[in-house]
Amino acid sequence: MIYLDNNATTEIDPRVVDVMIDVLRSGPCNASSQHAIGRAARLRIDDAIDVIGSAIDSALDQPGGPRLIFTSGGTESNNLALTGLADPDAAIVLSRIEHPSVIAVAEHLAAQGREIRWMDVDHTGVAKIDSLADLIQSGDRPAGLVSLMSANNETGVIQPIEQAAQICRDLGVTFHVDATQSIGKVPISFRSLGASAVTMSAHKFHGPTGIGGLWIAGGVKLRPQLHGGEQQLESRPGTEPVPLICGMATALQLATSELPETQPRLSLLRDRLEQGLRSAHPDLVVHGSSRDDEGEVALVPRLPNTTCLSFLGADRQSMLMALDFAGVACSSGSACSSGSSPPSHVLLAMGLPAEQVQSALRFGVSKFSTEKKIDDAIDRISRCYKRLRQNRAVEN
Repeated sequence: MIYLDNNATTEIDPRVVDVMIDVLRSGPCNASSQHAIGRAARLRIDDAIDVIGSAIDSALDQPGGPRLIFTSGGTESNNLALTGLADPDAAIVLSRIEHPSVIAVAEHLAAQGREIRWMDVDHTGVAKIDSLADLIQSGDRPAGLVSLMSANNETGVIQPIEQAAQICRDLGVTFHVDATQSIGKVPISFRSLGASAVTMSAHKFHGPTGIGGLWIAGGVKLRPQLHGGEQQLESRPGTEPVPLICGMATALQLATSELPETQPRLSLLRDRLEQGLRSAHPDLVVHGSSRDDEGEVALVPRLPNTTCLSFLGADRQSMLMALDFAGVACSSGSACSSGSSPPSHVLLAMGLPAEQVQSALRFGVSKFSTEKKIDDAIDRISRCYKRLRQNRAVEN
């Protein structure tokens, strides 16, 4: 199997496994216990927090400064941010291409009477940031929270986070960033980001599943959604999973320290996949792009590992199944919703034709991908695409 679904989850780095095994073998790990074994577990967490702080360029050891709340992953962090930040009665502003774990929470809050204001995107998938200030200030009262992902999980298109952060600062609005897809793929500094809160998830950067975090800027208040313990200053009570936390810290350290090598390599592999497929199939559509007056394709900034392609004349679900049988793992949208395979809300928000939406697949390479695997994938994908198009032509 050639694994090209790295936006859904990544293969855990063997060095991370080694660290986790070492922690698991060290004995019981309840950092809330006051005896020597518990204190040793607490020390492991403190060391992990120092490592994470260094990796994201944020001092996490200063009283009153930024802090990191460990969660079960990106979904919980996003839920915690939307329900726990800012005035619970104030409106929330979201882009229409947010992850399902953001949109579903917003829809739940809307059903309870909270106002949700939607920021549109252009045809390349970039949020229309020029409308943000008006969206914040529209209505009977200003919005209290803005949430915008750093890069889209389906198209890889990078969003104008810095501009959004500046607008929110100028208007005094809490700003949450879902950076799940960006961390470990592009440089990011939490110190200079200007956000109030940032979501991360370890299994997106070759760490373990079941662990993530919500970074909170100094002075930002958060209403807890769980109760029953004093862990993490009661912001998210429950016994901390020490092996997972240590694994996350190691994975993040490796991802950020190796980024100068991995980022250009990911881009080369992604481009190799795109160009190989487009050479064989010129009518293939690369999302996050537009054509100029001469017909040349211009791409907006994207994550180095991600490409979303429409295979015109083929149904995405049929293509996905054919590729699975051919030994290529990819997806037809967000991993959190692809089981039922609804049309991509991201591509629909971009205003794309139905034929492009119905034939779109997402591919994501990783640091474990190789040129040989990419070339093999191009061949397998091309053969599946040709066969499905021929079958459709016969049926028609």
